[in-house]
Amino acid sequence: MPPADDPGRPERPEPPDYKVYRSRPGLLSRLRKPDVGSLRDRMRRRQGAPGEPPEGGPARPRPAWRRVLKWVALAALAWILISFLAFAISAQIQKFKLADGITDVLGGNPFLAVNPQTILVLGTDVRPSGLAGPQSEVASQECVDAATAGDAPPAGCSYRADTILLVRAGGTTFRKLSIPRDTVAAIPGQATGPINAAYAEGGARLEVQTVEQFLGIDVDQVSLVDFNGFRDFINAIGGVKVDLDTPVCSEISGGAENGGFTLKLDAGEHTLDADQALTLARTRENTCGTGQFTGTDLERTKFQQDVLSGIKDRLTDPLRIPYNFIKGPIIGWEAPKAMVSSMGALTMPQLVLSTAIGGDSGTDVLRPSSLSPLTVPVAECQRAVHAFLGHDPPRAPQCSPSG
Repeated sequence: MPPADDPGRPERPEPPDYKVYRSRPGLLSRLRKPDVGSLRDRMRRRQGAPGEPPEGGPARPRPAWRRVLKWVALAALAWILISFLAFAISAQIQKFKLADGITDVLGGNPFLAVNPQTILVLGTDVRPSGLAGPQSEVASQECVDAATAGDAPPAGCSYRADTILLVRAGGTTFRKLSIPRDTVAAIPGQATGPINAAYAEGGARLEVQTVEQFLGIDVDQVSLVDFNGFRDFINAIGGVKVDLDTPVCSEISGGAENGGFTLKLDAGEHTLDADQALTLARTRENTCGTGQFTGTDLERTKFQQDVLSGIKDRLTDPLRIPYNFIKGPIIGWEAPKAMVSSMGALTMPQLVLSTAIGGDSGTDVLRPSSLSPLTVPVAECQRAVHAFLGHDPPRAPQCSPSG
């Protein structure tokens, strides 16, 4: 054997330069016993059972019905989103139409879903073309636009509030209270007179202040009825269903024979189209010969609440879900156009949600102590407001000065 230092012997290569790291087992790893069985299971799955692809191999195709169901669900979700966007955009457009200065006297906030608020719904006696018969004066477009926006009547225009309805909505609350339009009230800065005259003097802003003083409450939001938009909305939802306690026969603007509107309904349930619903909401006198009305605004305010409840039921009836879903974008676009409101894209959808989940308290109308003139005593205001708010009003109601 040649010596180690033999110059003819090939040199041994130097060992590589590397480092060795030793992992330290965790605390739980030290306590666990080696699980050889699970290791075998993983190996079997990786190799695959007879007749089946190994793990990581080509996956089995999903059933066709699952793919179809997935795309149907995505299409339905997109349709609902389109409906919601149509509603939000339309609501914001309607809010922009509200006259300046009205929101200054309102106390609302955007969180109606969790904070019940008081909404004052106002309709005027101005009648656009198509809703006024030959015996009624058709208002100019300037007058219609001013009344719908909540402005005081401009030169050459004359109108008053024809509907004064309070809605308490938010969370699971949904209550209604109507004030007859001829109720005697003290109008701030004006002479005492019918409460609806406040609209003629100062538009929706003064009407809000008059109602607040009359009932001792705070008005948070305001909605002004757009009659053409209201009619289109009722047509979009397929009419409204009402349940009448008495037969109703009425003629508006001279009746159908004279180019106006005629309504003849028996007691019980009826599905009304847009023109019938608006005629019922304007009915003050009954010509059926039975169930005679007082001739004041008392019966009409009840009919207006019946129409409002009919709209609510139409939108929340489970049997109407397929219809409402199919026409979702149309309903979403037309619904806000029924009103010019202080509630826009953020608050109006919360009102719809609150209306859907809230119960219906039925109709409530201020009961006068005298019909001529129509006066409401303080005790009646206190009763009605307590039922409407669920508690006493923040301020003492003034009600009718002679009540």
